[in-house]
Amino acid sequence: MISKKLDVKLALAMLGVAVIWGTTYLGIRIAVHSIPPWFVTAIRQSCASLILLVYLLKRGELVWISWPHARRQMLLSLLMIVVANGLTTLAEKNISSGLASLLNSLSPLCVFIGSVAIGIQKPSIKGIVGVMLGLLGVGFIFRDGLQDFLDPEYRQGIMIMGLAVTGWSVGTIYIKKHTHKTPNIFLDLFYQFVFSAVVQLMLAFIFSGDTDVKTWEMPSMAAVLYLGVFGSVLGFFCYHYVLKRVTAIQASILSYFNTIIAIFLGWLILSEQITIDLLFATVLIIAGVFITNYTKKY
Repeated sequence: MISKKLDVKLALAMLGVAVIWGTTYLGIRIAVHSIPPWFVTAIRQSCASLILLVYLLKRGELVWISWPHARRQMLLSLLMIVVANGLTTLAEKNISSGLASLLNSLSPLCVFIGSVAIGIQKPSIKGIVGVMLGLLGVGFIFRDGLQDFLDPEYRQGIMIMGLAVTGWSVGTIYIKKHTHKTPNIFLDLFYQFVFSAVVQLMLAFIFSGDTDVKTWEMPSMAAVLYLGVFGSVLGFFCYHYVLKRVTAIQASILSYFNTIIAIFLGWLILSEQITIDLLFATVLIIAGVFITNYTKKY
């Protein structure tokens, strides 16, 4: 009997993506409680940039990359950090962290449709069924709260999240279509974070330039620091590592776990109720993940 060796690094990277980005929804919600969203994102990416700068300098790996490679990093930064992450942060000013995670979980469907449309992913019945089961599970989680969509602030948040999901999905598809082996992922991430920090800082001063720093609360600032260290540096490193080894659909399916973790933290920290719907959702989501992953041929 032939057995395949477990890829421990891949398993840890996938676990890191699921857990770290599952917790960032709560972190963002706490951060934007007293700090304007664009300042949250700008400070977050600045912290990440400084951490990577120290790391690269210590290892003697801080070098200039070619302009073609730099343009690639700026494009990925624009799609996956400025648009996807930035707009998610902006949306969480008006909607809950759980709802934000729900809307972000639509990215696998967008990636699947986009990947099939441009020919980098073959249409598969199992893939479609798996994604739809996952979406059905997510729907169960928030079934009783769908009426909240009628609220004006929720509508605005949903529209912003739609743009965020689009940016993330396009970035995910781009990475898979234009696979580029890099000798140093941390160097690539450094340039991405620096570019996004500059852009988001400009947006912060444009939309929230009159903010009073004295009103920023300690929990919010601590949350921003957490987002910079874990949500940005470690989270993006794990995600890029995963994308190099699995299909775009399989990588995006991790967003379902993010939703589960976000809901669990709501129960653990905010004493939110766990319902039968949540249990049904868990079963459906895990089933969807299994079916989608099973489409890979060994």
